[in-house]
Amino acid sequence: MNLFEKAVKNISPLNREAMNQVSQRLDSLAKPPGSLGMLEKIAIQLGGITGDVFPRVDKKLVAIMAGDHGVVKEGVSAFPSEVTPQMIFNFLSDGAAINVLTKHSGGDIICVDVGVASDIKSDDARFINRKVKYGTDNMAEGPAMSRDEAIAAVQVGIEVVSQQVKKGVQLFGTGEMGIGNTTPSSAILKVYSDLPIRELVGRGTGLDDNRLKLKMDTIEKAIELNKPDPKDAIDVLSKVGGLEIAGIAGLILGAAYNKVPIVIDGFISTAGALIASKIQPKSVDYMIASHVSQEPGHIEMLKLIGLKPILHMDMRLGEGTGGALAFHIVEGATKILKEMATFQDAGVSGAL
Repeated sequence: MNLFEKAVKNISPLNREAMNQVSQRLDSLAKPPGSLGMLEKIAIQLGGITGDVFPRVDKKLVAIMAGDHGVVKEGVSAFPSEVTPQMIFNFLSDGAAINVLTKHSGGDIICVDVGVASDIKSDDARFINRKVKYGTDNMAEGPAMSRDEAIAAVQVGIEVVSQQVKKGVQLFGTGEMGIGNTTPSSAILKVYSDLPIRELVGRGTGLDDNRLKLKMDTIEKAIELNKPDPKDAIDVLSKVGGLEIAGIAGLILGAAYNKVPIVIDGFISTAGALIASKIQPKSVDYMIASHVSQEPGHIEMLKLIGLKPILHMDMRLGEGTGGALAFHIVEGATKILKEMATFQDAGVSGAL
């Protein structure tokens, strides 16, 4: 049994006893029951994930999974694939939005090469080379990757989380970098959604009307050609997915396997979350949706998984930026549990 199979098989349900204890603790605090809304729901979820009435998320990490896409050859992106490694070096130079926002949240980043089309040389400890393949193949001409390659990329994500948990990470965020990756993300969504494609596909990094239509046509062509099986998430991933999307699915499965919470970023990250939810439905309990992006299909994807986003910020950058912002909310939920006075502590009369 490989790590992928072991992780999927051994993801546990949430700890209901700890969740009940957290709920009782919240109801004892000096406030009307349920008045902190999603903060309370997150606190209860964290209790269930960790088995701790006072969960901690002091050490936070955004794992940026990077990969390129052969479908870029079809003209579905406003930027060339060369931008992917350029942005990775920007992450490692602390020059990107994700660096600013993760640092602001008190967290760190790592960048994992799962499938960048070129070799990246860096001595930065935050860079991890786990390349499965030099970018996906063009899904408009055939499968994006083989089934074995898809599983290998998922396993990379599981391994990354397992290694980082050993280093003390208590809260993960998903991040991504890969020019053209809204196209496979939209294709994954279309496989699972009955909505018309025009309601699922967005402009990505800024396509005009003609190239937006080309993008929609390319997705429909790829699905018709490859016939991904919605009952087999690995089949969907291999035929119309991406290596970094597979890596993100692995991050989520790895977080669930290791009993740590993971904050899901935007559209591409949620495509990985959708795949993870189909591989192992119990993994959904370990996910926290950070925000809903401007990509039209994102809210549909969240609904398919059963996630409710915390923030509505009209963001569409990716990288993990929405997740880094949501770290503050998640940490706030833990501090409410630990630092807020109970009715008895505060000398306040409780509800009759």
